Amino acid sequence: MKRAGQAIYVSGLNVSFGSFSVLKNLSWLVNFGEIRGVIGPNGAGKTTLLDALTGKTKFQSGDVFVRGSNQIKDLKESAIARLGMGRKFQKPSIFAGLNIFENLEIALRSGKSTLASFARLQPSEREAINETAALIGLSSELEKDAGTLAHGQKQWLEIGMLIIAKPAVILLDEPVAGMNAEERIKTAGLISKLKGPDIAIVVVEHDMQFVEQVCDTVTVLHDGQILVEGSMEEVKKNPQVVDVYLGRETNGA
Repeated sequence: MKRAGQAIYVSGLNVSFGSFSVLKNLSWLVNFGEIRGVIGPNGAGKTTLLDALTGKTKFQSGDVFVRGSNQIKDLKESAIARLGMGRKFQKPSIFAGLNIFENLEIALRSGKSTLASFARLQPSEREAINETAALIGLSSELEKDAGTLAHGQKQWLEIGMLIIAKPAVILLDEPVAGMNAEERIKTAGLISKLKGPDIAIVVVEHDMQFVEQVCDTVTVLHDGQILVEGSMEEVKKNPQVVDVYLGRETNGA
């Protein structure tokens, strides 16, 4: 079913840890059909924003709506996930002792009843696993233990475990961290294939070339607030962004 409108709407979001304020009165909008990049220096609040969106971190004030009118304040992580919010963490979260097929099967059955979780795989479910494996480029290695995969393959498997559950919103936290050039190219291709009118994708990343390649719009965070938004081309030319972030990247700081 085609979704339209707002995937994520944030208004006046404040997150503090003790006396330290991480996100400050932040308002933000992501629509279905777009891939949104989030960049900024370390400590800008990027991961904290994802934590707040998924219920991992509770926020002190503000409103967060998912898929239009679904307010997530005070909801548990599991309840937010059921609303269609899926997240990939910086470090791959996979079942290293199971093979690729079994990892995808577990992800497919997540959120189902205990009885359904132990039922025999239906042909449609097996087809979904095979289609997902093909999408992430791991069809030929379904019986391989996940723990023996290369770093990039583990990242792709975790993305596969997200998308097989058909989320409305996918949050990717540094999806190409630690990847070589070839793996980054393949990951960019994978994320581009996921784009569609029924899904919103948020990519937090430090690799500017990757962000420019896959993202429609970029949000720059600095000191817990939005500094500027626009295309990567516009962002790169913004003097404030160059001063607080891109200039540091160029200088290797």
